[in-house]
This record gives sequence, C-alpha cells and structure tokens, in this order.
Amino acid sequence: MLRTLSVRNFAIIDRLDLEFGAGFNVLTGETGAGKSIIMDALNLLLGGRAGAEMVRGGADKATLDAVFDVAGSPELQALVAELGFELEDEQLFLSREVAASGKSSCRLGGRPASVSQLKAVGEWLVDLHGQHEHQSLLAVARHLDMLDDWGGKPVQSLRAEVTTAFQKVQSLRREREELQKDARERAHLLDLYQFQVKEISQANLLSGEDEELQTEHNRVANAQRLAEAALAAATLLTNEDGRSGVLESLANAARALEEAAALDPTLTPMLETLRSAAYELTETERDLVRYQGEMELDPERLEQIEDRLETIRTLKRKYGDSIEEIVRYGAETAKKVETLSNSEERGAQLAAEMSRADKRVRERCVRLSAARAKAAKEFQSITLSELRELAMEKVRFEVHTEQGEPTAKGTDRVEFLIATNPGEPLRPLAKVASGGEISRVMLAIKAALARQEALPTMVFDEIDVGVGGRTSSVIADKMATLAKSAQILCITHLAQIASRGEHHYYIEKQVRDDRTVVTVTPLTPEQRISEIARMIGGTSVTETVIRHAREMLALTV
Repeated sequence: MLRTLSVRNFAIIDRLDLEFGAGFNVLTGETGAGKSIIMDALNLLLGGRAGAEMVRGGADKATLDAVFDVAGSPELQALVAELGFELEDEQLFLSREVAASGKSSCRLGGRPASVSQLKAVGEWLVDLHGQHEHQSLLAVARHLDMLDDWGGKPVQSLRAEVTTAFQKVQSLRREREELQKDARERAHLLDLYQFQVKEISQANLLSGEDEELQTEHNRVANAQRLAEAALAAATLLTNEDGRSGVLESLANAARALEEAAALDPTLTPMLETLRSAAYELTETERDLVRYQGEMELDPERLEQIEDRLETIRTLKRKYGDSIEEIVRYGAETAKKVETLSNSEERGAQLAAEMSRADKRVRERCVRLSAARAKAAKEFQSITLSELRELAMEKVRFEVHTEQGEPTAKGTDRVEFLIATNPGEPLRPLAKVASGGEISRVMLAIKAALARQEALPTMVFDEIDVGVGGRTSSVIADKMATLAKSAQILCITHLAQIASRGEHHYYIEKQVRDDRTVVTVTPLTPEQRISEIARMIGGTSVTETVIRHAREMLALTV
C-alpha cells in the first residue's frame, strides 16, 4: 500500500508531503482546487508519460517520491528482485524526476530504472481509476481485456501462447507475400543481387586494407621527397667525412666532461646523458641513410595501389561506408539471392509451415476460448452480485461471446450486455446504461476483479461525477467494503462518500507571493465536520447542514 507521497515543483504544486493510511482515504476540496493534479503526479510516478509542461514554472525540475509497503505482496517482491532491484524492510522506494527540458529519470529502490520497469512495477502497486475511465466500458474492444484480467494467469498465459503462435503465422504470411511478388520483378532483383554479390566477392576485400593502402600510397607517391628529407637530416647529424657536425659536437662535449666528472660525481648523470644521446643519434643517422637508400620511385606499384583504392571507393559509394559494411551487405544480399533462387521450393515450405502454424493457433484458440467461457460464467455471476449490492436489484448482466477468425487475442468477440429494468431484453451496455449506472457497473467490475487478485492500492478519481442521491450512498458502501481488503484513495465531490473515509485530506488552492500553490491538509474530526457540511450545503452552511454532517460522520464510526 502507498505509505508516503512527496511532490516538488509539479504543475502548480510547490511542495507537498502526504502520508496515507490503510483502508479508506478520501481527498476533497473546492472545484478547481487541483485534486486531480495529485493523481496526475501519482500516475507519472507509476510510469506515465512525462512532459516539460509538468514542471512548475521557474523550476529546473519536478521531483516525485513515494514509499510503498509491499509486505503482503510476495509476487511483487519477486518481480522487483527479478528486475534487479532491492527492498528495504519490505518497503519499495519509487522516484522520478522531470527536467524543464522534458527529459525524465526514474529510480527503483534507490537505483536507476527505466520507465518500462517503473510501469511494470506500478501495475502491481496501484489500480488507478480516473473519472473518465468508465468510458472504456463503452468501448466493446476493452471488454475482452477486462474478462482476461478477471481470468488471471490461467487465461493470460493461454492468451500469450495464442499471441506468439499468431505472430508466427503473420510472419510466415508476410514472407509468402514477399515471395509471391511479380515474377518479372523477382527476376530483375535476382539479376541485380547476383551482380552485386559477384562484384563484392571478386574484390576479395580485407578488413583494414583501405587504411594500409592509403599509408603505402602516401609513401610511394612521395618517395623522392621522403628520400631527400632523410638525407638532409642525416647530413645535419654528420658531414661527408663523418667527423664534424652534431655527432662530433656531442663527442667533444662528452670528452670535456669526463675529467670534470672524475672530480665531481654529480656531473656523471649529465655525462651519461651526452653519451646516450650520441649513441642514439648515431643509430638514427644510420637508419636515415638506410631509409634514403631503400626509397625508390616505383610508378608501377603506385598505379596498382591507386587502382585498388579506386575499386574500394567505388564499392563504398554503392554498398557502405567501410569495408566491414560492404562485406556485410554482400552476405545479406547473398541470402536474398538464395531466397529468390529457391522461391518455388521455399513457397512450398512456407505453405506447409503456414498450415502447421495456423493449426497451432486454432488449437490454442480453442483452449483459450474454453478457459474464457469458464471465467466468463464466474465473472458474470460475481459482477451481477456486486451490481445488486449497488442498488441495481433487478439488473441482468451477461458476458456475451461470439466466435470469429483468429487474432492475436484469440477467436472470441466479447461484449457486456445489460438490462436495467425487468422485462427488457439484454442490450449492449453502451446503448442502455445511464452515466450513474455506468459508474456502478465499473465499480462492480473493480470489486469483482479485487476478489480475484486484490491490488494493494486502488485509486478512484471522481468516478462519482453525475451520481447523486441513493446511488452515491451505495457507491460509498461498496468503496468502504473494498477498503477492508485494499487501500482505497478516492477523490470525491460527494459528502456521502467522503463521510465514509477513515482518513480525510482537504485539498486547497492558494496564492502566495503572487504564485498559485496547492496544499493538502489532513483533517481533524472537527475539521471533517466543517468540510462535510461544505460539501452538503455549498456556500450556505447552516446549523442544520452542520448537524446533518455530524450525523453522517457518526453513522460511519
């Protein structure tokens, strides 16, 4: 469950530190007070999309931190360990920063993490239900996913098998379509590819050859200049009689120090340096003379090098920026030649493989459909029970399934049907239910899913919009029931729901130093009375309204 949430410089939030309790947490405040910004911050922390607009104006970055107690979630603990992160006293620390540039960074357990890792863990930590999420009930395509969520691992593992098998069929189908291109086009491509492979193969390219050739070209093309430079350097070291010049000067200097070094040993290192320099330069002079003698003009070799370099440059213009890329292109093209040359044989192989792959898909779809049928029966019964607890006593609810052609999700087409009044036929949910009924159906489904695999924390962000009267009371009762098995965070504008909370937080927008900030205050029992009264009476808070607020809170104790 969520223990703490800290927010810095996020949207209009300057600084916010919240501690949440177990059970039912409610957050209330005036319209436009920034209640949903807190949920936006939590969503971002759980792997949501980051953007520069999220950073408070004038700040360098937005920082969000949360601590979750995961003592009762062994599967989540296993996932965290599998991802390579650690817990501290069965607590998981999540952090995320968003720079003013829009770039974000994440941390799990104090270590750097990717957004995908943060999201994978977040899906186990919190079930976030926004005020517009009930619209997903109106999208028939989402009904199948909801059923599979209820089905849990048995259904989801079979669905994963179907997805893998279906993707294999699609891959084979794409290859077959490529193979079935116009025969004339295949012949043209085959000629082109064969020419390219032959041209690259005949070049017999060696890795690093171009660099070695360029070095040799520089030496052969400038042989005369190099020889003259070597001779000039050697001449400066010694003249023709071999006794005067730099070497002779070094020898004289060494002789001058020999007697002095015998008198003062501190001169010995300098004498050794002179002798060493004389030796080194003597060897250098011999190497220069030898180099000058070996350096010859070789027009024929120069022409060979230039021809080879031109061949390599031509291949680079066609096939890649380096010899390695050219060779790789040749190998890839050779495979294409093999594929095109054996198109008829490969076509027959593909037909057989597709037949087997399609059979595997259909077999797995049959198993998945059977698992879904069992899950649908249970899901339908439990959801119907939850709806009746939400004051829809006469409702009928059915998970309608039809079979179609295989897809990555199987052959089942699922749609939720409902009849809210006796005597009415079952019809698509989107065409029958009102806004308040949609909210209750979504809450019933959430309650059903919680029975199957309870999440530590469930968040409801103003799903009671458009709901009032008795309906709001039954929704409040259901949330209070859910709070017995999971932590509930609920942003609400209804007093009936807020009064059921075990922990109450008041969200307020204020102006400080000409800047708008959002504050959140945990309410004392007396402060709760005032807030519930405000929610009941609005701007007109009378003694009667206050008494009513006291009565509502007293009923929840």
